[in-house]
Amino acid sequence: MDVAMVVDMHAGTLPARMGIEFLEATPERVSGRMPVEGNTQPYGLLHGGASVVLAETLGSVAAAIHAGPDRIAVGIEINATHHRSASSGHVTGVATRLHAGRTLATYDIEISDEQGRRVCTSRLTCMLRDR
Repeated sequence: MDVAMVVDMHAGTLPARMGIEFLEATPERVSGRMPVEGNTQPYGLLHGGASVVLAETLGSVAAAIHAGPDRIAVGIEINATHHRSASSGHVTGVATRLHAGRTLATYDIEISDEQGRRVCTSRLTCMLRDR
């Protein structure tokens, strides 16, 4: 699955509404970026939930690619640690495979600001099911 297919797949969904752009998409690694503007809490800082949406989106895409066309990936557990705030520009996330089996796939997701400083660290586990 290439990046264009991933973009088409997400048209009209939450990731598209949040402005998530996909940069790279393989079963081992998916990266993307999201604007801070429009995804903030009332104080003008990136909303922690927006970081989690970015993390789950990137990890789920990677798990779905690993699962293959006749299967789906469903997130069953996610955690996130927020290290610092972001108030402008974009944040970039990279989901890296930790485990990819027949029924489960787990990804580590690092989200950083435009200066390369870590904003959030997340881990996602997806269950892989038949379509």
